[in-house]
Amino acid sequence: MNRLEDISDREYIFGIILVAANKMDTLLDRTLRKYNLTSKQWFLLLVVMSLFDTPPTLNEVARQMGSSHQNVKQLALKLQDKEMLYLEKDSQDLRVTRIVTGEKSTAFWREIAPEGMAFMKDFFAEIDDEAMMRARQFLAQIMNNLNRMEDASDE
Repeated sequence: MNRLEDISDREYIFGIILVAANKMDTLLDRTLRKYNLTSKQWFLLLVVMSLFDTPPTLNEVARQMGSSHQNVKQLALKLQDKEMLYLEKDSQDLRVTRIVTGEKSTAFWREIAPEGMAFMKDFFAEIDDEAMMRARQFLAQIMNNLNRMEDASDE
């Protein structure tokens, strides 16, 4: 017997976000295997290349990814081994490490672009613009709530 109909909307949404994240991770890992990348490594590259105009610091990337400095550093070191990016000391403050993307990273994004567009088309199939806008607002509020909870737990 399937009891999904019996649970509250809050419980359903909380659970479905976790399930969707796991499924996305699994599908991305499967797709990226042929490029010798994990979904987490791919996400780090995506954040660095999409959200920053200049090479970001490890801490800036960690904040955007919702991860720790140490986790991002470990991912970045693996990507540096693959020559996808480079960790460089900041010229103004040697305590700061910046992430600089390499040519292999640019070539990877060019190569995967058609596959990425097809994945996104399938992922958002049959979802209209209005539903997308409402989903964006809903998820932005979820992130605001998570950030508030995180800040409160740091105090």
